[in-house]
Amino acid sequence: MRSTFTTTTTLGAALLLPSLAFSQSSGCGPAPSNGIRPSIASGYTYQVVATGLSRPRGIHIDTEGNLLVVERGKGAVTAHTLEEENGCVSIASSTDVTGDIDLNHGIELSPDGTTLYASNSDDMFSWTYDPSTRTVSNRNTLITNLTGVGHSTRTLLLSRKTEGMMVVSKGSMENIDILAYDVSTGSSQVKAFNLTNVTDPYDYNNEGLLMGWGLRNEVGIGEHPESGGIWGIENSADELFRHGVDIHRNNPAEKINFLGYLDGTEYEYQGANFGYPWCFPVWEVDELPQNENLTVGSQFAIDSTPEANGQNRTDEYCAETAPPRLSFQAHMAPLDIKFNNSGQEAWIAWHGSWNRDDPVGYALSVVSWEQDGEPTDPPDSMTAKTDIFGNEDLSRCPGNCHRPVAMAIDAQGRIYLTSDSSGEIYLITKLEESDDGGDGDGDGDGDGGSGEPDIAGLPLHGQARLCGLVACLLSVLAFFVW
Repeated sequence: MRSTFTTTTTLGAALLLPSLAFSQSSGCGPAPSNGIRPSIASGYTYQVVATGLSRPRGIHIDTEGNLLVVERGKGAVTAHTLEEENGCVSIASSTDVTGDIDLNHGIELSPDGTTLYASNSDDMFSWTYDPSTRTVSNRNTLITNLTGVGHSTRTLLLSRKTEGMMVVSKGSMENIDILAYDVSTGSSQVKAFNLTNVTDPYDYNNEGLLMGWGLRNEVGIGEHPESGGIWGIENSADELFRHGVDIHRNNPAEKINFLGYLDGTEYEYQGANFGYPWCFPVWEVDELPQNENLTVGSQFAIDSTPEANGQNRTDEYCAETAPPRLSFQAHMAPLDIKFNNSGQEAWIAWHGSWNRDDPVGYALSVVSWEQDGEPTDPPDSMTAKTDIFGNEDLSRCPGNCHRPVAMAIDAQGRIYLTSDSSGEIYLITKLEESDDGGDGDGDGDGDGGSGEPDIAGLPLHGQARLCGLVACLLSVLAFFVW
Protein backbone atom coordinates (compact mmCIF):
# COMPACT_ATOMS: atom_id res chain seq x y z
CA MET A 1 0.00 0.00 0.00
CA ARG A 2 1.51 3.32 -1.05
CA SER A 3 1.21 6.37 1.19
CA THR A 4 -1.48 8.01 -0.92
CA PHE A 5 -5.07 8.79 -0.16
CA THR A 6 -7.82 9.25 -2.76
CA THR A 7 -11.00 11.27 -2.37
CA THR A 8 -14.17 9.34 -3.14
CA THR A 9 -17.25 11.28 -4.22
CA THR A 10 -20.15 10.82 -6.55
CA LEU A 11 -19.38 10.86 -10.27
CA GLY A 12 -20.88 14.31 -10.63
CA ALA A 13 -18.80 15.68 -7.79
CA ALA A 14 -15.69 14.11 -9.26
CA LEU A 15 -16.34 15.86 -12.57
CA LEU A 16 -17.04 19.24 -11.01
CA LEU A 17 -14.51 19.23 -8.16
CA PRO A 18 -11.63 16.92 -9.04
CA SER A 19 -9.17 18.27 -6.48
CA LEU A 20 -11.40 19.35 -3.61
CA ALA A 21 -10.13 18.30 -0.18
CA PHE A 22 -12.56 18.96 2.68
CA SER A 23 -11.21 20.48 5.88
CA GLN A 24 -13.67 18.84 8.21
CA SER A 25 -14.11 19.56 11.90
CA SER A 26 -16.40 17.17 13.73
CA GLY A 27 -18.29 20.15 15.18
CA CYS A 28 -17.54 18.83 18.69
CA GLY A 29 -15.93 20.65 21.57
CA PRO A 30 -14.43 24.12 21.76
CA ALA A 31 -12.96 26.01 18.82
CA PRO A 32 -9.18 25.89 18.44
CA SER A 33 -7.26 28.41 20.54
CA ASN A 34 -5.68 31.66 19.34
CA GLY A 35 -7.60 31.78 16.08
CA ILE A 36 -5.90 28.60 14.87
CA ARG A 37 -7.36 27.31 11.61
CA PRO A 38 -6.62 23.59 11.26
CA SER A 39 -6.92 21.69 8.01
CA ILE A 40 -7.45 17.97 7.59
CA ALA A 41 -7.36 15.53 4.70
CA SER A 42 -10.51 14.11 3.19
CA GLY A 43 -11.58 10.94 4.97
CA TYR A 44 -10.62 12.26 8.40
CA THR A 45 -12.13 14.58 10.98
CA TYR A 46 -10.76 16.40 14.00
CA GLN A 47 -12.04 17.83 17.26
CA VAL A 48 -10.51 19.80 20.10
CA VAL A 49 -10.60 17.67 23.25
CA ALA A 50 -8.76 19.95 25.66
CA THR A 51 -7.57 23.55 25.83
CA GLY A 52 -5.74 25.59 28.44
CA LEU A 53 -3.10 22.98 29.25
CA SER A 54 0.40 24.09 30.21
CA ARG A 55 2.64 23.11 27.28
CA PRO A 56 1.40 19.52 26.87
CA ARG A 57 4.07 17.18 25.51
CA GLY A 58 4.16 13.39 25.97
CA ILE A 59 0.81 11.61 26.18
CA HIS A 60 -0.38 8.10 27.08
CA ILE A 61 -3.70 6.32 27.59
CA ASP A 62 -4.03 4.28 30.78
CA THR A 63 -6.02 1.07 31.22
CA GLU A 64 -9.09 3.02 32.38
CA GLY A 65 -9.03 5.23 29.28
CA ASN A 66 -7.67 8.31 31.06
CA LEU A 67 -5.22 10.54 29.23
CA LEU A 68 -1.90 10.92 31.02
CA VAL A 69 -0.12 14.05 29.83
CA VAL A 70 3.26 15.56 30.61
CA GLU A 71 2.49 19.24 31.07
CA ARG A 72 5.90 20.77 30.68
CA GLY A 73 4.76 24.10 32.07
CA LYS A 74 3.81 22.34 35.31
CA GLY A 75 6.75 19.92 35.37
CA ALA A 76 4.27 17.13 36.09
CA VAL A 77 2.11 14.35 34.71
CA THR A 78 -1.58 15.18 34.83
CA ALA A 79 -4.52 12.79 34.31
CA HIS A 80 -7.66 13.64 32.37
CA THR A 81 -10.83 11.55 32.54
CA LEU A 82 -12.74 11.52 29.27
CA GLU A 83 -16.43 11.46 28.52
CA GLU A 84 -17.94 10.75 25.14
CA GLU A 85 -21.39 11.44 23.71
CA ASN A 86 -22.39 10.94 20.09
CA GLY A 87 -18.76 10.75 19.06
CA CYS A 88 -17.83 13.97 20.86
CA VAL A 89 -15.00 13.49 23.37
CA SER A 90 -14.32 15.98 26.15
CA ILE A 91 -12.50 16.23 29.47
CA ALA A 92 -14.73 15.41 32.44
CA SER A 93 -12.13 16.00 35.15
CA SER A 94 -8.40 16.55 35.56
CA THR A 95 -5.94 15.97 38.36
CA ASP A 96 -2.24 16.33 39.09
CA VAL A 97 -0.59 12.90 39.30
CA THR A 98 3.11 13.30 40.06
CA GLY A 99 3.60 16.82 41.33
CA ASP A 100 6.23 19.17 39.92
CA ILE A 101 9.59 17.45 39.45
CA ASP A 102 10.50 19.23 36.20
CA LEU A 103 9.12 16.50 33.95
CA ASN A 104 9.36 17.77 30.39
CA HIS A 105 8.44 15.16 27.76
CA GLY A 106 9.03 11.44 28.23
CA ILE A 107 6.24 9.20 29.54
CA GLU A 108 5.47 5.46 29.49
CA LEU A 109 3.24 2.87 31.15
CA SER A 110 3.82 -0.79 31.86
CA PRO A 111 1.63 -3.18 29.81
CA ASP A 112 -0.53 -3.92 32.87
CA GLY A 113 -0.96 -0.19 33.51
CA THR A 114 0.32 -0.26 37.10
CA THR A 115 3.74 1.34 36.66
CA LEU A 116 4.18 4.88 35.37
CA TYR A 117 7.49 6.09 33.96
CA ALA A 118 8.51 9.68 33.20
CA SER A 119 11.68 11.69 32.72
CA ASN A 120 13.19 15.10 33.14
CA SER A 121 16.50 16.33 31.76
CA ASP A 122 18.45 14.59 34.55
CA ASP A 123 16.72 11.33 35.52
CA MET A 124 14.09 8.74 34.66
CA PHE A 125 11.58 7.79 37.37
CA SER A 126 8.98 5.12 38.04
CA TRP A 127 5.89 5.10 40.27
CA THR A 128 3.30 2.57 41.27
CA TYR A 129 0.19 3.82 39.48
CA ASP A 130 -3.51 3.21 40.21
CA PRO A 131 -5.59 4.08 37.12
CA SER A 132 -8.87 3.88 39.04
CA THR A 133 -7.84 6.74 41.33
CA ARG A 134 -5.24 8.33 39.04
CA THR A 135 -2.72 8.41 41.87
CA VAL A 136 0.89 7.31 42.29
CA SER A 137 3.12 6.09 45.10
CA ASN A 138 6.61 4.64 45.63
CA ARG A 139 8.68 6.87 43.38
CA ASN A 140 12.01 5.37 42.31
CA THR A 141 14.87 6.69 40.21
CA LEU A 142 15.81 4.11 37.54
CA ILE A 143 18.26 5.97 35.29
CA THR A 144 20.58 8.85 36.21
CA ASN A 145 23.20 10.97 34.45
CA LEU A 146 20.84 12.10 31.70
CA THR A 147 21.98 15.64 32.47
CA GLY A 148 22.81 17.97 29.63
CA VAL A 149 22.09 21.47 28.36
CA GLY A 150 20.63 22.14 24.94
CA HIS A 151 18.16 19.47 23.89
CA SER A 152 16.58 18.53 27.20
CA THR A 153 13.89 15.97 26.32
CA ARG A 154 14.50 12.33 27.20
CA THR A 155 12.05 10.26 25.19
CA LEU A 156 10.95 6.92 26.68
CA LEU A 157 9.74 3.80 24.86
CA LEU A 158 8.89 0.63 26.79
CA SER A 159 9.01 -2.33 24.42
CA ARG A 160 5.87 -4.39 23.90
CA LYS A 161 7.87 -7.09 22.08
CA THR A 162 10.84 -7.59 24.43
CA GLU A 163 9.73 -7.60 28.06
CA GLY A 164 11.25 -5.04 30.40
CA MET A 165 13.36 -3.15 27.85
CA MET A 166 13.14 0.64 28.03
CA VAL A 167 14.56 2.74 25.19
CA VAL A 168 15.80 6.23 26.16
CA SER A 169 17.11 8.97 23.87
CA LYS A 170 19.44 11.80 24.80
CA GLY A 171 20.01 14.67 22.37
CA SER A 172 22.96 16.94 21.68
CA MET A 173 24.19 19.74 23.91
CA GLU A 174 24.00 22.31 21.09
CA ASN A 175 23.48 22.65 17.34
CA ILE A 176 26.89 21.15 16.51
CA ASP A 177 28.05 19.23 19.58
CA ILE A 178 31.66 18.03 19.52
CA LEU A 179 30.92 15.80 22.54
CA ALA A 180 28.74 13.61 20.34
CA TYR A 181 31.88 12.21 18.71
CA ASP A 182 32.96 10.75 22.06
CA VAL A 183 30.78 7.72 22.81
CA SER A 184 31.63 7.87 26.52
CA THR A 185 29.77 11.20 26.93
CA GLY A 186 26.35 9.67 26.22
CA SER A 187 25.52 12.72 24.11
CA SER A 188 23.37 12.27 20.97
CA GLN A 189 22.65 8.61 21.65
CA VAL A 190 19.81 6.14 21.98
CA LYS A 191 20.18 3.35 24.54
CA ALA A 192 18.04 0.55 25.98
CA PHE A 193 17.90 -0.64 29.60
CA ASN A 194 16.52 -3.83 31.13
CA LEU A 195 14.14 -2.81 33.92
CA THR A 196 13.17 -6.33 34.94
CA ASN A 197 15.25 -6.44 38.12
CA VAL A 198 16.67 -2.98 38.80
CA THR A 199 18.36 -2.73 42.20
CA ASP A 200 20.39 0.46 41.67
CA PRO A 201 19.85 3.24 39.14
CA TYR A 202 21.57 2.86 35.78
CA ASP A 203 24.17 5.43 34.73
CA TYR A 204 23.08 6.49 31.24
CA ASN A 205 26.53 7.43 29.97
CA ASN A 206 28.24 4.23 31.08
CA GLU A 207 25.58 1.51 31.00
CA GLY A 208 22.81 0.18 28.78
CA LEU A 209 22.56 -1.35 25.31
CA LEU A 210 23.79 1.15 22.71
CA MET A 211 21.28 1.34 19.85
CA GLY A 212 23.10 4.12 18.01
CA TRP A 213 25.31 7.19 18.46
CA GLY A 214 25.88 10.26 16.34
CA LEU A 215 22.10 10.85 16.53
CA ARG A 216 21.64 14.60 16.93
CA ASN A 217 18.22 14.69 18.59
CA GLU A 218 16.16 11.50 18.20
CA VAL A 219 13.04 12.77 19.95
CA GLY A 220 10.65 10.39 18.20
CA ILE A 221 11.16 6.68 18.97
CA GLY A 222 8.78 3.92 17.81
CA GLU A 223 8.63 0.12 17.89
CA HIS A 224 7.19 -1.76 14.94
CA PRO A 225 4.40 -3.99 16.33
CA GLU A 226 5.23 -6.97 14.08
CA SER A 227 9.01 -7.00 13.66
CA GLY A 228 9.90 -5.40 16.99
CA GLY A 229 12.32 -3.11 15.16
CA ILE A 230 13.15 0.21 16.83
CA TRP A 231 12.87 3.31 14.67
CA GLY A 232 13.98 6.85 15.45
CA ILE A 233 13.11 10.11 13.74
CA GLU A 234 15.72 12.81 14.02
CA ASN A 235 15.80 16.60 14.21
CA SER A 236 18.70 17.61 12.02
CA ALA A 237 20.95 20.66 12.37
CA ASP A 238 20.47 24.34 11.57
CA GLU A 239 22.54 27.06 9.88
CA LEU A 240 24.96 24.75 8.03
CA PHE A 241 27.54 25.68 5.40
CA ARG A 242 29.23 23.49 2.79
CA HIS A 243 32.26 24.70 0.84
CA GLY A 244 31.46 28.22 1.99
CA VAL A 245 27.84 28.16 0.80
CA ASP A 246 24.86 28.66 3.15
CA ILE A 247 22.76 25.52 2.58
CA HIS A 248 20.38 25.77 5.51
CA ARG A 249 17.10 26.53 3.73
CA ASN A 250 16.48 23.02 2.39
CA ASN A 251 19.33 20.99 3.88
CA PRO A 252 20.04 18.86 5.78
CA ALA A 253 17.06 16.50 5.72
CA GLU A 254 15.15 15.32 8.74
CA LYS A 255 15.47 11.54 8.79
CA ILE A 256 14.13 8.20 9.95
CA ASN A 257 16.80 5.82 11.24
CA PHE A 258 16.48 2.10 11.87
CA LEU A 259 18.17 1.34 15.19
CA GLY A 260 17.83 -2.45 15.28
CA TYR A 261 16.19 -4.89 17.69
CA LEU A 262 15.97 -5.48 21.43
CA ASP A 263 15.72 -9.28 21.35
CA GLY A 264 19.26 -10.01 20.16
CA THR A 265 18.44 -10.17 16.45
CA GLU A 266 21.56 -9.01 14.61
CA TYR A 267 21.52 -5.85 12.51
CA GLU A 268 24.46 -4.35 10.64
CA TYR A 269 24.13 -0.84 12.03
CA GLN A 270 22.91 -1.54 15.56
CA GLY A 271 25.06 0.48 17.92
CA ALA A 272 26.70 2.20 14.95
CA ASN A 273 27.75 5.78 14.27
CA PHE A 274 24.96 7.63 12.43
CA GLY A 275 27.21 10.55 11.50
CA TYR A 276 26.53 13.54 13.74
CA PRO A 277 28.26 15.99 14.33
CA TRP A 278 30.18 15.60 11.07
CA CYS A 279 27.66 14.15 8.62
CA PHE A 280 24.10 14.98 7.56
CA PRO A 281 21.58 13.64 5.01
CA VAL A 282 20.81 15.35 1.71
CA TRP A 283 17.35 16.72 0.92
CA GLU A 284 17.78 19.13 -2.02
CA VAL A 285 20.76 17.84 -3.99
CA ASP A 286 20.90 20.79 -6.40
CA GLU A 287 21.39 23.27 -3.58
CA LEU A 288 24.60 21.61 -2.38
CA PRO A 289 27.96 22.56 -3.91
CA GLN A 290 30.13 19.67 -5.12
CA ASN A 291 27.16 17.29 -5.19
CA GLU A 292 28.27 14.94 -7.97
CA ASN A 293 28.06 11.73 -5.94
CA LEU A 294 25.12 12.71 -3.73
CA THR A 295 21.45 11.67 -3.82
CA VAL A 296 18.52 12.21 -1.45
CA GLY A 297 19.47 10.60 1.86
CA SER A 298 23.21 10.48 1.16
CA GLN A 299 25.34 11.53 4.11
CA PHE A 300 27.46 14.59 3.30
CA ALA A 301 30.13 16.56 5.15
CA ILE A 302 29.81 20.19 6.25
CA ASP A 303 32.31 22.98 6.79
CA SER A 304 34.13 23.16 10.10
CA THR A 305 32.45 25.18 12.84
CA PRO A 306 33.64 26.92 16.02
CA GLU A 307 31.44 24.54 18.08
CA ALA A 308 33.36 21.61 16.56
CA ASN A 309 36.71 23.24 17.37
CA GLY A 310 37.35 23.85 13.68
CA GLN A 311 37.13 20.16 12.83
CA ASN A 312 35.18 18.46 10.05
CA ARG A 313 35.21 15.31 7.91
CA THR A 314 34.91 14.35 4.23
CA ASP A 315 32.08 12.93 2.13
CA GLU A 316 34.06 9.69 1.95
CA TYR A 317 34.04 9.44 5.74
CA CYS A 318 30.31 10.20 5.85
CA ALA A 319 29.52 7.50 3.28
CA GLU A 320 30.74 4.93 5.82
CA THR A 321 28.34 6.03 8.58
CA ALA A 322 24.93 4.44 9.12
CA PRO A 323 22.52 5.83 6.49
CA PRO A 324 18.94 7.00 7.09
CA ARG A 325 16.10 4.81 5.89
CA LEU A 326 13.93 7.78 4.82
CA SER A 327 14.54 11.51 4.54
CA PHE A 328 12.21 14.51 4.71
CA GLN A 329 12.13 18.27 4.11
CA ALA A 330 14.59 20.16 6.30
CA HIS A 331 13.52 21.92 9.50
CA MET A 332 10.08 20.30 9.98
CA ALA A 333 11.18 19.22 13.48
CA PRO A 334 9.78 15.71 14.06
CA LEU A 335 8.91 14.99 17.70
CA ASP A 336 7.07 11.66 17.61
CA ILE A 337 6.59 8.51 15.55
CA LYS A 338 3.90 5.94 16.30
CA PHE A 339 2.82 2.80 14.42
CA ASN A 340 -0.78 1.70 14.09
CA ASN A 341 -1.69 -1.79 15.29
CA SER A 342 -1.08 -3.46 11.92
CA GLY A 343 2.30 -1.82 11.52
CA GLN A 344 1.37 -0.60 8.05
CA GLU A 345 1.20 3.07 8.99
CA ALA A 346 3.77 5.18 10.79
CA TRP A 347 2.38 8.47 12.08
CA ILE A 348 4.75 11.42 12.52
CA ALA A 349 4.22 14.67 14.45
CA TRP A 350 6.06 17.64 12.93
CA HIS A 351 6.51 20.51 15.39
CA GLY A 352 7.40 23.00 12.65
CA SER A 353 10.31 25.18 11.56
CA TRP A 354 11.70 28.25 13.27
CA ASN A 355 14.50 29.40 10.93
CA ARG A 356 13.00 29.23 7.47
CA ASP A 357 11.39 32.13 5.56
CA ASP A 358 8.59 29.84 4.37
CA PRO A 359 7.44 27.77 7.39
CA VAL A 360 7.30 23.99 7.00
CA GLY A 361 6.01 21.20 9.21
CA TYR A 362 3.26 22.02 11.73
CA ALA A 363 1.45 18.83 10.74
CA LEU A 364 0.58 15.22 11.46
CA SER A 365 1.59 12.91 8.62
CA VAL A 366 1.37 9.23 7.76
CA VAL A 367 4.02 7.09 6.06
CA SER A 368 3.19 3.76 4.47
CA TRP A 369 4.93 0.72 5.96
CA GLU A 370 5.14 -2.94 4.97
CA GLN A 371 4.13 -5.74 7.34
CA ASP A 372 7.71 -7.02 7.31
CA GLY A 373 8.68 -3.88 9.20
CA GLU A 374 10.16 -1.77 6.39
CA PRO A 375 8.90 1.51 4.90
CA THR A 376 7.18 1.15 1.54
CA ASP A 377 9.18 3.91 -0.15
CA PRO A 378 12.87 3.60 -1.09
CA PRO A 379 15.55 5.54 0.83
CA ASP A 380 15.81 8.26 -1.83
CA SER A 381 12.07 8.98 -1.90
CA MET A 382 10.88 12.57 -1.57
CA THR A 383 7.18 11.63 -1.39
CA ALA A 384 7.05 9.14 1.49
CA LYS A 385 4.70 11.12 3.71
CA THR A 386 1.12 12.31 3.33
CA ASP A 387 -0.06 15.19 5.52
CA ILE A 388 -3.32 14.39 7.31
CA PHE A 389 -3.76 17.19 9.87
CA GLY A 390 -2.16 20.59 9.48
CA ASN A 391 -2.77 24.32 9.40
CA GLU A 392 -4.62 26.15 6.64
CA ASP A 393 -2.10 28.98 6.33
CA LEU A 394 1.51 28.32 7.31
CA SER A 395 2.34 32.01 7.01
CA ARG A 396 0.49 32.37 10.34
CA CYS A 397 2.92 29.97 12.03
CA PRO A 398 4.12 29.63 14.66
CA GLY A 399 1.98 32.19 16.49
CA ASN A 400 -1.45 31.15 15.20
CA CYS A 401 -0.87 27.48 14.45
CA HIS A 402 -1.08 24.25 16.36
CA ARG A 403 2.35 22.63 16.81
CA PRO A 404 2.10 18.83 17.02
CA VAL A 405 4.26 17.14 19.64
CA ALA A 406 3.20 13.64 20.67
CA MET A 407 0.52 11.05 20.01
CA ALA A 408 -1.45 8.33 21.75
CA ILE A 409 -3.52 5.93 19.64
CA ASP A 410 -6.60 4.43 21.29
CA ALA A 411 -8.22 1.02 20.76
CA GLN A 412 -10.38 2.46 17.97
CA GLY A 413 -7.34 3.73 16.08
CA ARG A 414 -8.10 7.37 16.91
CA ILE A 415 -5.13 9.64 17.51
CA TYR A 416 -4.87 12.00 20.48
CA LEU A 417 -2.35 14.69 19.54
CA THR A 418 -0.77 17.28 21.84
CA SER A 419 0.07 20.82 20.74
CA ASP A 420 2.35 22.46 23.26
CA SER A 421 2.35 26.04 22.00
CA SER A 422 -1.45 26.27 22.00
CA GLY A 423 -2.04 24.15 25.13
CA GLU A 424 -4.37 21.78 23.29
CA ILE A 425 -5.15 18.13 22.68
CA TYR A 426 -6.75 17.24 19.36
CA LEU A 427 -8.49 14.00 18.41
CA ILE A 428 -7.99 12.81 14.83
CA THR A 429 -10.48 10.22 13.58
CA LYS A 430 -10.49 8.31 10.32
CA LEU A 431 -13.98 8.19 8.83
CA GLU A 432 -15.44 4.92 7.63
CA GLU A 433 -13.85 4.11 4.28
CA SER A 434 -15.80 3.84 1.06
CA ASP A 435 -15.75 0.72 -1.12
CA ASP A 436 -12.59 1.68 -2.99
CA GLY A 437 -10.69 2.35 0.22
CA GLY A 438 -9.89 5.95 -0.68
CA ASP A 439 -9.09 8.34 2.11
CA GLY A 440 -7.16 11.40 0.94
CA ASP A 441 -6.08 13.61 -1.92
CA GLY A 442 -4.52 10.88 -3.99
CA ASP A 443 -1.42 12.50 -5.42
CA GLY A 444 1.11 11.22 -2.90
CA ASP A 445 2.89 14.57 -2.72
CA GLY A 446 2.28 15.09 0.99
CA ASP A 447 -0.12 18.00 0.60
CA GLY A 448 -3.36 16.27 1.54
CA GLY A 449 -5.45 18.48 3.79
CA SER A 450 -3.53 21.65 3.02
CA GLY A 451 -6.72 23.70 3.03
CA GLU A 452 -8.87 25.03 0.18
CA PRO A 453 -10.12 28.52 -0.74
CA ASP A 454 -13.30 29.90 0.78
CA ILE A 455 -16.56 28.76 -0.83
CA ALA A 456 -19.58 31.07 -0.67
CA GLY A 457 -17.80 33.15 1.94
CA LEU A 458 -17.09 30.33 4.38
CA PRO A 459 -13.82 28.41 4.72
CA LEU A 460 -14.34 24.69 4.31
CA HIS A 461 -13.67 23.89 7.96
CA GLY A 462 -16.37 26.40 8.88
CA GLN A 463 -18.85 24.80 6.50
CA ALA A 464 -18.08 21.41 8.00
CA ARG A 465 -19.02 22.74 11.43
CA LEU A 466 -22.47 23.50 10.05
CA CYS A 467 -23.11 20.32 8.14
CA GLY A 468 -22.14 16.69 7.78
CA LEU A 469 -19.96 15.53 4.94
CA VAL A 470 -22.86 14.55 2.66
CA ALA A 471 -24.81 17.73 3.28
CA CYS A 472 -21.66 19.75 2.79
CA LEU A 473 -20.99 18.08 -0.54
CA LEU A 474 -24.52 18.86 -1.68
CA SER A 475 -24.17 22.50 -0.67
CA VAL A 476 -20.93 22.84 -2.62
CA LEU A 477 -22.49 21.19 -5.69
CA ALA A 478 -25.49 23.49 -5.43
CA PHE A 479 -23.20 26.49 -5.32
CA PHE A 480 -21.51 25.51 -8.56
CA VAL A 481 -24.78 24.55 -10.31
CA TRP A 482 -26.33 27.92 -9.47
